[in-house]
Amino acid sequence: MTRSPLSASPSRSSAVVDIDSQRDPFARLRPSTRARIGLGRAGDGLPTDALLDFQLAHARARDAVHAAVDWDTIATGLHQGGWDQTPLRVQSRATNRPDYLRRPDWGRRLDAASVGTVLTARDDETPYDLAFVLADGLSATAVMQNGVATLLACRMALSDWRIAPPVFASQARVALGDEVGQSLNARMVAILIGERPGLSVAESLGIYLTWQPLVGRRDSERNCISNIHPDGLSADHAAALLAWLAREGQRLAMTGVDLKPDERALLASPGGSPAVPGSSEHQA
Repeated sequence: MTRSPLSASPSRSSAVVDIDSQRDPFARLRPSTRARIGLGRAGDGLPTDALLDFQLAHARARDAVHAAVDWDTIATGLHQGGWDQTPLRVQSRATNRPDYLRRPDWGRRLDAASVGTVLTARDDETPYDLAFVLADGLSATAVMQNGVATLLACRMALSDWRIAPPVFASQARVALGDEVGQSLNARMVAILIGERPGLSVAESLGIYLTWQPLVGRRDSERNCISNIHPDGLSADHAAALLAWLAREGQRLAMTGVDLKPDERALLASPGGSPAVPGSSEHQA
């Protein structure tokens, strides 16, 4: 007697998957990605479920861009995590969100009051090894969900370094970190910033590391660690990669396209990250 495909399957659940995959070849792939694949069609348009899901993702992306970071909550999280330095709060020359979106150049420079704020923590005698800037960028959601954990993990990974007081920056672009680092007299600056949200991820955080920060540094002089969120690069892995890049950057006196992550060295080091992003630019 010939057994039916269903009775020959090891379990009913796997049989259901096999049947579903025959009807929909994308069924096996969807659990492995947040990308929209095999959405199907209803007449000339998308099925209702797929359309509603797209509209929800678009709304979340817009919310991430236009929302404001609750810096008091971030400060409390850092304090509870053991960071005892008082954060410095700064603002770019873009005074509101519409100006920030229309004038990226304003987001790259501190306003006059913020320059004074940063200078209060400057140490002319002994430069800081590294300054951290946490910035809203294009996703307040990323900062609220991933900023504290990532910043604390980075601080722990470089616990033997002399770190400047953390800086919280509003309406900020990546290059704002250059002016902050220069004003603090820091050898390096790492700006953790909300990345441009997409329709799959609205809460992705990026880190940009720059050696000898100065106003006017080129993007090619930075190293980027991107895609930091629960379904991407974890906070601990991002911190391990940042620590490797920072130590190598200090040893070689450079960052940017000439500083390449060594995957073997990362895997051999304690807490090394198996994921090794390259140098790139996702913010402006």
